[in-house]
Amino acid sequence: MTVQERLAALRSLMKEKHVDAYLVPTDDFHGSEYVGDYFKCRKYITGFTGSAGTAVITSDMAGLWTDGRYFIQAAQQLEGTTVTLFKMGEPKVPTVHEFLKDKLTEGMCLGFDGRCVSAAEAEELKSLLADKNISFSVEDDLIGEIWKNRPELSCEPVMELEEKWAGKSRADKCAQIRDKMAEKGADAFILTSLDDIAWLLNIRGNDIHCCPVVLSYLVMTQDEILLFANEKAFDTAVRNSLEKDGVVLKPYNDIYQYVKTIPESRTVLLSRKNANSRLVSSLPDSVKILDEENLTLLPKAIKNPVEVENERIAHIKDGVAVTKFIYWLKKNVGKTTITELSAADHLFALRKEQENFLDNSFDPIVSYAGHAAICHYSPSSETDIPLEPHGLALCDTGGHYLEGSTDITRTVVLGPVTEKEKKYFTLVLKGHLNLAAAKFRYGCTDLNLDYIAREPLWQLGEDYNHGTGHGVGYLLNVHEGPNRFRWKTAPGQSACVLEEGMITSNEPGYYVENEFGIRHENLIVCKKAEKTAYGQFMCFENLTMVPFDLDGIVPELLSDHEKELLNQYHAEVYKKISPYLNEEEKQWLKEATREI
Repeated sequence: MTVQERLAALRSLMKEKHVDAYLVPTDDFHGSEYVGDYFKCRKYITGFTGSAGTAVITSDMAGLWTDGRYFIQAAQQLEGTTVTLFKMGEPKVPTVHEFLKDKLTEGMCLGFDGRCVSAAEAEELKSLLADKNISFSVEDDLIGEIWKNRPELSCEPVMELEEKWAGKSRADKCAQIRDKMAEKGADAFILTSLDDIAWLLNIRGNDIHCCPVVLSYLVMTQDEILLFANEKAFDTAVRNSLEKDGVVLKPYNDIYQYVKTIPESRTVLLSRKNANSRLVSSLPDSVKILDEENLTLLPKAIKNPVEVENERIAHIKDGVAVTKFIYWLKKNVGKTTITELSAADHLFALRKEQENFLDNSFDPIVSYAGHAAICHYSPSSETDIPLEPHGLALCDTGGHYLEGSTDITRTVVLGPVTEKEKKYFTLVLKGHLNLAAAKFRYGCTDLNLDYIAREPLWQLGEDYNHGTGHGVGYLLNVHEGPNRFRWKTAPGQSACVLEEGMITSNEPGYYVENEFGIRHENLIVCKKAEKTAYGQFMCFENLTMVPFDLDGIVPELLSDHEKELLNQYHAEVYKKISPYLNEEEKQWLKEATREI
């Protein structure tokens, strides 16, 4: 069916079930950023393929809300579908909740699948719409009822992550979380976030594309750990290892019946913004809920020394692959046919040559010229174009290794570029270098530091419509909280103190629609610097080891300090990467990392 035919089928079902507006978020049952094919209801009903967005369908309109990363992509994909694009954060554009408040009238019914909407959002909607006597229909998956040939729930094999990679045993992690439970007076801890469960149990899977997680729910008490998952995904060795540490497997969907049996007057700790509304509403009324951040959130984000050292190794391997790729690209563009997709495939092949490489950490973003202005564009067979020996190619890619996960962006000069392109290439690099070199007192947050990266653009009244950085998991989700770099907090977010061991991306950018896009990204790990009478100072260490393209730089726009920072970084890249290159590649890298 076309998008319009799907909308017609949904509206017919809504009329039958007396639903006046139907909310379709991007989420799965676990609040994941990326979701498996089974859960892509918003993509199915709108045709928009981006990783973030919410749809609302009524009898006479359909709308899609998404953020600045996807404005251009969404506008293109929604053309001809009758779905209206609402650009989140833009002036006079209502939020989803504001729209529902205005659109719904007395006694109407709002529907959504309660497994795909967080308990926090469901309660916010009920409060927002209470004065209009709005009813809610949350038990039915209406998209699922019209979706013929819907993909099955994923059931990929589960592997155990050895302690030499994880740095801490499952038993020690569970003991740490139980101590936190005891401090807070919680009898049980309900965990629904897939990356948190994978981290806690030292297991990895492949139930979400590029995200090595396992579809599951977890309930922990002081006496037992129940893991609700598809038992077919666990072989005997993994099952026995889990049982040895007191982890009992239960069927995936049994979680909803189980929580109904939690004894009266027990205290349950969970995160309403992560746990879905159907699960939370299934708890007995007599159960006391401690609504807090998941107890695993900070321990997962603060990488232990073994994880940090492993990540250094992963980034050298990744640096070898990406450096070889840039050399190959600059040498061959214009001499042989290279497209966005074939370039991404070549980089994947180079990563596969590295020991312990497992998979891409996200779909590669290899975008040429105007495509790069769509800052999270990922090429497809329908959009793929050749790379030509002029202009800029933006390559944002990453890999999963047993030693950790990587995420790197390099903007590559393929030939002659305009003065405008070189100017903004250099300004974005200035911000990147200065953020990486920041030294700050302990207690500073992401909000304190974001300005450093944006300052060269803000001086000109320019900016970019995405965050400057995000946390990165250890062989887990490439986007991980709570650490990030933002100049303002989004609703429901709070500023995060930067802790030793947190790994965050440093990725300022600049985009001109239909012309070009520029982004420079390294992963950096937070470290302790000196301690003085003023307190503990902190700094960053670059993990990513790949040269920046000197062909795009206007040296006169860099201060002497910025030139020194770039030269020091390039000297380190050459020292760490050159031993793994052949002679021709090594000579190229020597020139590519020359002092300026």
